Amino acid sequence: MNIQNPIPAAQARGVDPQAEISARLERLPITREVFWARNIVGAATFFDGYTVIAIAYAMPVLVREWGLSPSQTGMILSMGYLGQLIGAILFGWLAEKIGRLKVLLFTILLFVSMDVACLFAAGAGMMMAFRFVQGIGTGGEVPVASAYINEIIGSKGRGKFFLLYEVMFLLGLVGAGLIGYFMVPTYGWKAMFVVGLVPAILMIPLRWLLKESPRWLVANGRYEEADRIVTQMENSARSSGKELPEPRIVAAPAQRQSDWRELFQGIYLKRTLSIWAMWFCAYMVANGTITWLPTLYRQTFNLPLETSILYGFITSVGGVIAAVICALLIDKVGRKRWYTGALLIAPLPLLLLAWLGATSPMQVLVLAGLAYAIVQTVTFSLYLYSAEIYPTRLRAIGTGTGSAWLRLGSSAGPILVGFVMSSMGIQYVFATFAVILLIGALITALFAIETKGRVLEELSP
Repeated sequence: MNIQNPIPAAQARGVDPQAEISARLERLPITREVFWARNIVGAATFFDGYTVIAIAYAMPVLVREWGLSPSQTGMILSMGYLGQLIGAILFGWLAEKIGRLKVLLFTILLFVSMDVACLFAAGAGMMMAFRFVQGIGTGGEVPVASAYINEIIGSKGRGKFFLLYEVMFLLGLVGAGLIGYFMVPTYGWKAMFVVGLVPAILMIPLRWLLKESPRWLVANGRYEEADRIVTQMENSARSSGKELPEPRIVAAPAQRQSDWRELFQGIYLKRTLSIWAMWFCAYMVANGTITWLPTLYRQTFNLPLETSILYGFITSVGGVIAAVICALLIDKVGRKRWYTGALLIAPLPLLLLAWLGATSPMQVLVLAGLAYAIVQTVTFSLYLYSAEIYPTRLRAIGTGTGSAWLRLGSSAGPILVGFVMSSMGIQYVFATFAVILLIGALITALFAIETKGRVLEELSP
């Protein structure tokens, strides 16, 4: 079906333009434009992940070089996450007002500039300040990117397509581990931030090769622009030999302006509160674990620097493997079932580690690493789920505010580790993390909804 100027035609037939655009996107295969949009945004997200975790691999050197106390170490690790909290909310709101791509460009510029600033940090206070501002940029990039990627793909295979993009964030964590292992012992902690400058080269392709989200455009009254972009995608599909079925019109969401208060009204209240709890519980454990492990190996078990970084890297690799498995299976298993199962299983190795006393680095590597890998399947895929449970008018702000609880959990995790270790001992850290995950499992089982295979506009009126 070759639709000519479909927006006015849709209005003439009494069809909502949002419904028309959604139906046309839903029938599309993965076009060349969508494929490269995922890859370009994924490259930016790779370096976002790298930037978030780089400080963890610098910390074993900084602790000794600057004579940092456990509380100072925890604050440096946590300040980035506190900045991300602000960035997630601010840029999620801004993306609803001015568009996805403008916000993505600005967030990347912000965290790159602060990467330069970190090179000149002369002490704990400066590093905390720079990491805080850098966190504002990194906190805004991923939720807005998640909303964008979800909006340009149809419901069929959306989970797999999106999560293979989200794996780029985890590969950024692994990349930081590789750089930390090979460069920090030789060149010092600043090597981590020098390599992080690479995202600067992504600005040109992000600016010139990506098109704005058609769903966002049509939701904001920019019908002709949305039509033009979707027509290009349809022509691309046809030129590659694909037959496009007739668009299947579904009811469009209510036409209204984005208003953050709607997150706490009607069906969205339960969704908002449950996703906040899932974000907080999963990320408090995952990032509380991964950011502290290199320092724990170095300070508690007195392992060599190279070994401490290597063990942290192995844990990150385990998380990537688990995430890829999740990406390939989540469309079959379903979101709610996967999350509930993972949050119930992950506490088991943590409780075993607490019972054994966490007396050796090998115990921590195997059991904490296993728990981290399981939880990682939840943490990295919550961006998918968050973007699915809100309409276009709330998608970026809903994902942003949800991921703000990621930042709260991530900032609280290292602080909790430092406090519990100082007052009770390392084994109680893992017992506490197990309890937090069980609370998250209960909330998920009771309040989460299933979204697999459902059109975005059907999920959210």
